[in-house]
Amino acid sequence: MKKEDSQQQNQLDFEPFYEALEDEPKLLEEALEILLDMVELEPNSIKKIALYIKEDSRNLYNEITKLYKSSQNQSNTPSCCGGH
Repeated sequence: MKKEDSQQQNQLDFEPFYEALEDEPKLLEEALEILLDMVELEPNSIKKIALYIKEDSRNLYNEITKLYKSSQNQSNTPSCCGGH
């Protein structure tokens, strides 16, 4: 019975799922949040995802790097010098 279930699951067509993620940015954002929650406590998974992003999604990697550097610069600024 389990073998039949796994075979049926492998035969599912994921194309509508992928199309929905492409068409609806909010769905993509939610899917990414779920994925990140799933791997948050798994250091090996986090490293694999980071390497995948760095190697295959250079634009995303660059944006993440810019955001990180920006947040580091803001956290290093004393509160007296925040531009207020």
